[in-house]
Amino acid sequence: MAAFRSRKEHILVKWLWIAAIGVLTGCQQQSTSTLVDHGSYQLETLHQAPGADQRIRFLVMHYTAEDFHSSLKTLTDEHVSAHYLLPAHPPQRSGKPVAYQLVPETLRAWHAGASNWRGRSNLNDTSIGIEIVNQGFTHNLLETDWQPYTPEQIALLIQLSRDIVQRYAMQPTDVVGHSDIAPQRKQDPGPLFPWQQLAQAGIGAWPDEREVECYLAGRDKQAPVAMASLLEKLARYGYGVDPTWDTKQQRNLVAAFQMHFRPSDYRGEPDAESEAIIEALLSKYGAMR
Repeated sequence: MAAFRSRKEHILVKWLWIAAIGVLTGCQQQSTSTLVDHGSYQLETLHQAPGADQRIRFLVMHYTAEDFHSSLKTLTDEHVSAHYLLPAHPPQRSGKPVAYQLVPETLRAWHAGASNWRGRSNLNDTSIGIEIVNQGFTHNLLETDWQPYTPEQIALLIQLSRDIVQRYAMQPTDVVGHSDIAPQRKQDPGPLFPWQQLAQAGIGAWPDEREVECYLAGRDKQAPVAMASLLEKLARYGYGVDPTWDTKQQRNLVAAFQMHFRPSDYRGEPDAESEAIIEALLSKYGAMR
């Protein structure tokens, strides 16, 4: 009788164990279901194709060349737009600065125009655009005066840009100015834009000074170098270079590069320091693939 009770208890425990496993399995299947209900139909999401990538690849910086109200009117018209607009003096709400989102990041904005960067064209399709309220420049008889950006404006830009860069896993070379992607048409965000400050905050690229000095190799900074050689290095880094360009167009591209990475001198002259800077950038971030 004792043996029977033992066997009976053994069977009961076994069935309880099987039932428990079944409940757990059912819960697991329910929690890891790959079916997504859409009301009148369902989507099976188990099989995902590897042939896809993130649509948003780049972050493009602009200045508006207008005051805030004119900028807002222009950017909410039907012909041009950007994802974000940053006032010169951002208003405060609940003790926090306010940026204006004009286009959701999931949608394409019309901010880049005809453009080229790292082998891609028409960057409206693959970028987020930030417009920064700034008048740009005014011409005087002897020089061009550029308007500086405000500290609170740049502080907000850094916070916003850092979130975007992290959200889309952007590389430093994916953060560019309008002049980088359209050097024949644009000069924004201009030579007073603080690219080095942004790079120190983890946004965008900047060369290491020691590397630049190493590649300069004791040469005079303004010593001329071959334009073709410099353009080849710029193309490897990501700039769009057209072999049919004339001398003026080639210089426009070099000037755009200099305005970004050597804003003290952006005359477009192919010189030793510009060559050392691009070589330091290629060493640090690698060539375009």
